[in-house]
Amino acid sequence: MMQTTVPDLIISADKVIGTSHPCFIIAEIGQNHQGDIEIAKKLIQKAKICGADCVKFQKSHLQSKFTQSALNRPYDSPHAWGKTYGQHKEFLEFTADQYYALQEFAKEIGILFTASGMDIESVDFLANMKVPFIKIGSGDADNFPLIKRAARTHLPLIISTGMQDYDLVKKIYQCVKSVHSNFVLMHCVSSYPTPVEDVNLRVLELYRRDFPDIHIGYSGHELGITISTAAVALGAKVLERHLTLDKTWKGNDHQSSLDPTEFQQLVSNVRHLERALGTPSKQIQGSEQACIYKLSKSIVASKPINKGEIITPEKIAIKVSEPRGIRAGEIETVIGKIAEQDVDVDEPIIISTVL
Repeated sequence: MMQTTVPDLIISADKVIGTSHPCFIIAEIGQNHQGDIEIAKKLIQKAKICGADCVKFQKSHLQSKFTQSALNRPYDSPHAWGKTYGQHKEFLEFTADQYYALQEFAKEIGILFTASGMDIESVDFLANMKVPFIKIGSGDADNFPLIKRAARTHLPLIISTGMQDYDLVKKIYQCVKSVHSNFVLMHCVSSYPTPVEDVNLRVLELYRRDFPDIHIGYSGHELGITISTAAVALGAKVLERHLTLDKTWKGNDHQSSLDPTEFQQLVSNVRHLERALGTPSKQIQGSEQACIYKLSKSIVASKPINKGEIITPEKIAIKVSEPRGIRAGEIETVIGKIAEQDVDVDEPIIISTVL
């Protein structure tokens, strides 16, 4: 099923999400920067080199996102950056000034910059930054006050739908639609890495069927790049994958992230696939002409046909001939016609042969 009536979603002056536009590819940096702004800049630069359209971080106001008891919880993990969960998250959270610095750096090298808004304060912050769109992560897909606040910024929204069932996804759709239609729903499975049998890419077909007036996408956490490429073949117009400089680094997301070599290959594969997908128009291609000349079959005489005779099925055959005659697929244009000239056995029947 083709989405031919979905309006384009304008992200920036030169980036559009649309049926006739290339898949919009997001490099999710998240918190793979290890709390280091220089690593963050390296990741932005790598994303640009790899061919991503946008880099995305994660913005939180910790006191708004977590209860104090959640922040005080001891965090005993090999991935911890502090003794408590709050200390861990604070270590990984950039300041407002750092966010503006990263936005400026991305602008300088020519790649879009945005973040997931993980609480209302962060959504407002991102809106004030004038990001091209706001991402709503799966953890907030059922946070309707947050989604409504984000929608009311009238910025485009890209919303992941991991950890939700289909009834909830339909509620997300209705929630945003009550404000505007400039949003994308992303199929997502929130497990890191996602087992292949849980990916369920055909959810993309479900979304395309039931939400025909918006574009859909895929946020993947599986290993490798094959599944994400297949998502584009199934109609994803936005593709998001995590990017890391080193999969062995401390942090929960690195293992299911792509390194720069993999990410660049993913972008290359998607662009190659898009060229192959083409358009829903079946035509003879220019590249087929050599085979047409060599292999296509023509209508020829199977026995001598005299001028003035009616051409009947037993008088003709389908063969590769030299020169070529009327193509085999046009046999109905020949049967029952009167021969305008004599035709020898194996001689092709051409337009001037029949009346």
